[in-house]
Amino acid sequence: MAMDPSSFDEKLAPASSAGCDVTGSEKMSIGRYAATRITTLKPPMDRAPNPFKLLALLNRQQWLFFLVAFLGWTWDAVDYFCVSLIVPNLAKSFDKSNTDITWGITLVLMLRSVGAISFGIAADRYGRKWPFVFNNVLFIVLELATGFVQTYEQFLGVRAIYGIAMGGLYGNAAATALEDCPEAARGILSGMLQQGYAFGYLLATVFARALVDTTPHGWRPLFWFSACPPILIILFRLYLPETQAFLDRERVRHDRGNLTKTFVDEGKVALKRHWLLLVYMVLLMAGFNFMSHGSQDLYPTMLTNQYDFSANAVTVTQVVANLGAMAGGTIVGYCSQIVGRRFSIIIMCICGGALLFPYTFVTNKGVIAVAFFEQFCVQGAWGVIPIHLMELSPGSFRTFVVGTSYQLGNLVSSASSTIESTIGERFPLPPKGKTARFQYGLVIAIFMGCVYLYVIILTLVGPEYRGRSMRAEDDVDLVDVAGGEEVVDHALHLHHHAHESGHQHEGHQPAYLNGGEGEEKAEHLKT
Repeated sequence: MAMDPSSFDEKLAPASSAGCDVTGSEKMSIGRYAATRITTLKPPMDRAPNPFKLLALLNRQQWLFFLVAFLGWTWDAVDYFCVSLIVPNLAKSFDKSNTDITWGITLVLMLRSVGAISFGIAADRYGRKWPFVFNNVLFIVLELATGFVQTYEQFLGVRAIYGIAMGGLYGNAAATALEDCPEAARGILSGMLQQGYAFGYLLATVFARALVDTTPHGWRPLFWFSACPPILIILFRLYLPETQAFLDRERVRHDRGNLTKTFVDEGKVALKRHWLLLVYMVLLMAGFNFMSHGSQDLYPTMLTNQYDFSANAVTVTQVVANLGAMAGGTIVGYCSQIVGRRFSIIIMCICGGALLFPYTFVTNKGVIAVAFFEQFCVQGAWGVIPIHLMELSPGSFRTFVVGTSYQLGNLVSSASSTIESTIGERFPLPPKGKTARFQYGLVIAIFMGCVYLYVIILTLVGPEYRGRSMRAEDDVDLVDVAGGEEVVDHALHLHHHAHESGHQHEGHQPAYLNGGEGEEKAEHLKT
């Protein structure tokens, strides 16, 4: 969707229906666009296919792309939570306060945007494969380095560089997992992919219990172990080729004779046409990150400080909440393919807001069940995000836009726990011995209520391109830069003809009979 201050040039999604913004090359005035915000929110109520049949649409290569992306994103989360789960151990080791150690977490959040920009541009220019591999090489080096640091300053330096590496993975993982998958299966795969983060938290909790302070080396074995799985993930990614969507785009660039110049020209066109949409995506992701951090970061402190939960009770609550997150992301991601992306997000925000009172004011173990459903709502909305961002993004810079909007939103929201903690200190409770107590529950409820309202409003006024084609020949920006549809079709036709001839000469089926298997099944399922 290309927007300027006076008009909205929306890109038509081929499978558009109720619940999607529909355009061709038409210009839409701001007044008309505003008038369609409610009508396009109406759920299309497409037929709900069996989710297992949706997953069966993927061919083997598409499944492998999804799996390697899921594993990369999951281990990205494990590496991140390795620090947050052992803050007291690190503070004791470096003779610092817990607050000093959390600066290592803050530096990661601050520098993730640098990684998203640099690795995103690299993935859009040179392919998804090698930036993904290099990203995981950095994980290995930096996790090992964290395990060997001897001073607090070394710790901060290593974690700062780790922030760059962590920020580079999300956009690449989303593109690898989703841009080649059948359109009908996008929603459920989006939800499954996003929950790699919650799954990573559960794994980090298990490994921290198993490896921290169980050997003479204290907390260090946790980081040494965390450096090992990325080796297997790298080998897995090396086994796979580039995604078909990127290869087709690269063929068009190559046909023009100057790959870099074409890439730069695509960037200029994308920025000129879509700058307002890019700003919108950053603002939307700021709201989403406030939603997750605001509901999660200070919650364990609330349970222990305000409601006197034991460490084990807090761990159980957190694990159950993350199970709810995993269930919510997968289920709502699937439902978004039926009722629409925006509608799914708004409903989850309304339900999450309705649960805020019990989530923050139930004082007994019954809050564990509430935590499950609250995080079901929070991460249910998040489950829509990978594919929603992919469908909104300009095709030429899909990895860059998805990763950068996500990480800039993360940067904006990085102070959410500090904000809640600071406000909470204005609402003191009677101390317990020498321990000061505060009404953190009240603050979380008010803060999250405001965040939910912000996300609802921003989602309501924003666009939706459910079902948008991610193929090179359907990218208006690429077509214009290349010189017209005929040029793009010619470049792709030449390759496909040569590729099929080669396979037939070898006695194999044409490539499209294998690679397009999922799309053919999807069309059959729709029929």
